[in-house]
Amino acid sequence: MKKIVLLAIPVFALAVLPPQILQAQGTTYLSNLDQSSSGTLAVGSDSWLAAMFQTGTNIGGYVLNSIQLAMNDASGNPTGFTAMIYAPSYPPGGVLPGSSLGTLTGSLNPVTSGIYTYTPAANLTLSPRIPYFIVLTAGTAIANGAYDWSLAGANSHNSSGGWLAPGFVWTSSNGSSWPPLPPGYPQFAINATAVPEPGLLSLLAD
Repeated sequence: MKKIVLLAIPVFALAVLPPQILQAQGTTYLSNLDQSSSGTLAVGSDSWLAAMFQTGTNIGGYVLNSIQLAMNDASGNPTGFTAMIYAPSYPPGGVLPGSSLGTLTGSLNPVTSGIYTYTPAANLTLSPRIPYFIVLTAGTAIANGAYDWSLAGANSHNSSGGWLAPGFVWTSSNGSSWPPLPPGYPQFAINATAVPEPGLLSLLAD
C-alpha cells in the first residue's frame, strides 16, 4: 500500500501545479524543421498567410506553449511582423481561418534566415481534434519588402498524439477573405502541454 501512495503523490502534485509550470513540461507535437528549405511564401500587410494544423486526441485539450517558425532571409525592408493563432470558421463546403485567439510574442523583425520562437501572451488552451491556423502578417506591403516563411519540399512532419499538419495554406490581402493557395508545407513546430482530463482531476481532488 505504501508504494501505491508514494506513486500517486507525483501525479497529484502535477495536477495542482500552476499553468506556467505545466507548460514547461510540454511536448513538441508537430515539427518539420529538420527538412531543407525548398522555397518561401511572402508575408506582408497585403499578403497574410494561414497554415492549418489539427490538434490531437487528448480529451482535456492542450495548453499552447510555443510555435517555432523557419524563416528565410527577408527581401527589401519589411517591418511589423505579427504571428497569431486563429480559430476555424466553417462556411459551406469547407473550413477557413475564423477569428484570432491571440497574438504571439516574439521577434517583430525576423529578417535573417533562422528559426524563431513565438509564445502566447496569456494561457491559450486548444480543444482536441480541432483545426487551427498559424496566421502571419506584417506592417508593410510586399512591394516594399517581405518576410519569407520557409517551405519544406514534402508534407512530412514529425508528429505525435494524433496531431496533423495537412499542408493546407490560405492567403489574404486584408485578413478577411481567404482564398486557398496550392498545397504547401510551411516550416513550423508546435509545443504544447496536454491538459489532464477533467474526470481525472476530480478523482485526484477527492
